Amino acid sequence: MSNETSKNVAPRHSAPWLSPMPVFFVLLWSTGFIVAKFGLPYAPPLTFLLLRCAAVLAVLLPIVLIWKAPWPKGCIGHIAVAGLLLQAGYLGGVWCAIKLGMPAGVTALIVGMQPILTAACAPLIGETVRPRQWLGLLFGLTGVALVVYAKITLVGLSPLAIGFSVLALLSITAGTMYQKHFCPRFDLRTGTVIQFASTVAVLLPVALLFEGLDWSLSSITWTPRFIGAWMWSVFALSIGAIFLLFQLIRRSDATQVTSLLYLTPPTTAVMAWLMFGEAFSWLGVAGMLVAVIGVVCVVKK
Repeated sequence: MSNETSKNVAPRHSAPWLSPMPVFFVLLWSTGFIVAKFGLPYAPPLTFLLLRCAAVLAVLLPIVLIWKAPWPKGCIGHIAVAGLLLQAGYLGGVWCAIKLGMPAGVTALIVGMQPILTAACAPLIGETVRPRQWLGLLFGLTGVALVVYAKITLVGLSPLAIGFSVLALLSITAGTMYQKHFCPRFDLRTGTVIQFASTVAVLLPVALLFEGLDWSLSSITWTPRFIGAWMWSVFALSIGAIFLLFQLIRRSDATQVTSLLYLTPPTTAVMAWLMFGEAFSWLGVAGMLVAVIGVVCVVKK
């Protein structure tokens, strides 16, 4: 490992798992599918994501300038790459798959492979996965499968939709590990601006070319549902959840951080039951408990 990279490697702490931070992260992150359900009927997926990123920049840039937040030195390119993977790759992949008719249960199951994929690649960034953690990861994946089992259907499956889901899986795995290895520590305000600015730069030409985006935003239907989903995605997800994710990546192993994503499908299922009356079976309850046991096995020192 180079000297530059070594300086960026953060010490490990167990404290985050004893604080409310992981709970808040899971709760906020789990609303992502709810946002998609509310917002995607009214806008193309990449246009929605582009508008979300632009709004984040509009909020954070004045804060950065007023408080004179420090810009990172020597790792701006790494921060931008991590942002492209976490934002454009992951979110763009998931939202495009759902827009193409991919069932949410199948999408959740594919993306749910991320903690195991991260653990398999952990030695590449100098991390070791213990046998108990491997057992926990298998428990977590089993729990996710039980939760989404009733919602798994072949209707809406297509090679393109599956491809977007796999792209999302690979992107969030690579993005988490890349950021953990090359740029785990940076000012959250300026670092987030860099990541979302790079995402806008990449998504803008793609949306113009493939989604018919124009400067009047005629492809968007401005309903109260869409505006609510957009605002929530900006403040709760893109700022709140992302800030928490960055803090967790900074202070913990990548495998521990990604294992929290096993709790996302169960939490989303409970939210969908409360908000939309979607069925939540005893099998789903059992899956939630199995997923929690799995995550505890992974994060416990």
